[in-house]
Amino acid sequence: MGQSLKRGFVSAMALSSALIAGQAWAKDDIIVAMQLEPPHLDPTSAAAQAIDSVVYSNVFEGLTRFMGDGSIVPGLAESWEISDDGTVYTFKLHDGVTFHDGSAMDAEDVKFSLDRARAEDSANAQKALFAGITDVGVVDPLTVQVTLGEPNGNFLFNMAWGDAVIVAPESIDDIKTNPVGTGAYTFSEWVQGDKIVLERNPDYWGDQPALAKATFKFISDPTAAFAAMMAEDVDVFDNFPAPENLPQFEADPRFQVLVGSTEGETILSTNNKQAPFDDIRVRQAVAHAIDRQAIVDGAMFGYGTPIGTHFAPHHPAYVDLTSKSGHDPEQAKALLAEAGFADGFETTLHLPPPSYARRGGEIIAAQLAEVGIKAEIINVEWAQWLESVFKGKDFGLTIVSHTEPMDIGIYARPEYYFQYDNPEFQALMETLNTTTDPDERTELLGQAQTMISQDYVNGYLFQLAKTGVAKAGVQGLWVNAPTAAFDLSEISWAE
Repeated sequence: MGQSLKRGFVSAMALSSALIAGQAWAKDDIIVAMQLEPPHLDPTSAAAQAIDSVVYSNVFEGLTRFMGDGSIVPGLAESWEISDDGTVYTFKLHDGVTFHDGSAMDAEDVKFSLDRARAEDSANAQKALFAGITDVGVVDPLTVQVTLGEPNGNFLFNMAWGDAVIVAPESIDDIKTNPVGTGAYTFSEWVQGDKIVLERNPDYWGDQPALAKATFKFISDPTAAFAAMMAEDVDVFDNFPAPENLPQFEADPRFQVLVGSTEGETILSTNNKQAPFDDIRVRQAVAHAIDRQAIVDGAMFGYGTPIGTHFAPHHPAYVDLTSKSGHDPEQAKALLAEAGFADGFETTLHLPPPSYARRGGEIIAAQLAEVGIKAEIINVEWAQWLESVFKGKDFGLTIVSHTEPMDIGIYARPEYYFQYDNPEFQALMETLNTTTDPDERTELLGQAQTMISQDYVNGYLFQLAKTGVAKAGVQGLWVNAPTAAFDLSEISWAE
């Protein structure tokens, strides 16, 4: 014990001497809490947004990338040229970029990544992003040429998604548990059920970030989240799961509360191929049984914007269609009777862990019961949801927030988990993809929003708000979430 006291005294003296000398010991690590733990760490083979939340931009990078304001900027591509007909993109890559294992990143890696994503046996959750690519050619080690079958006004946007990051064939076998990218942070440790640790990459090709280490902690329970934040055991809680506690944090000078928007359309997703939801009258009845504002108020304590279609209200092309499916229990009952379900029916309601789903699900189940629909609540962990609902399509109803940016194109994919198959909508999306004129694109996006709203594909609930809590000294955090990410590149501690 005496030896320990002596060492403590020496350490205190050393610290005191440093402070007297005016040397600032800036804090260079951060502990970030998240509600969901990733199922694995490969963003190119799963739909879980928790993967991107940890690795997007930090570990893995793409040709382009999203910034906090939603803009698309160069990533691994230093610049690009587009052919006059809009079908050939020639990307010039940054020189001197290496993967975390020390190997060079070059055009061959870009070709491998894009070819892998668009391959017939690809496990990429957003394979449609790459469907228009007909060829990826290597011009030289720092130049890659991507040829499209037809012009695509969204191509640079698509390349910024986490699903489009550049990976190397040498490290692909272990990517799920040992991710090797080109980013400013290297993967250090993963303690399942507890944390993932990233450390600053000393050989990063770009500007060095201020933080030397970032620890992502996983706290699923809202009560535990509040306790951890109040005890200052964590520095930031991204997307804080207990919005009822935000006023308490706002009143505490130790903390800052950041409220912004996300790309997360939160929906009561409906299995369009499963009876009775294959009947539009039943889907419409479900839509009219829902009181969106009651869900926002009851589950999210007012944080969230009601929506009537799958599109973000902050987007300039948004069309307010909430009146198409206003809360009207009597109309819902009449529609059910017309469809042959005057006495209602039973179904399942799968709820993944996020608070918006678990809390919102209880409210929605009660609202559905009022019109005769008995929804059996089945709470599932995220991995179970991905396996049984997303992949297996074994569900009646579920609640999930689609956080991918401007992803209305998923409704053109009949095989997608809610199984909406409308050739007219698919043709509309094909036209949109080949349209570059901004005004024409806005018109087409309006038509797309209206079509899925009129088909009552899903129950459109609300746009998820971004509600983050952080210690007062943390700076450089994203207020809004243009994609699922916790970008460490601009974060530092105020001196």
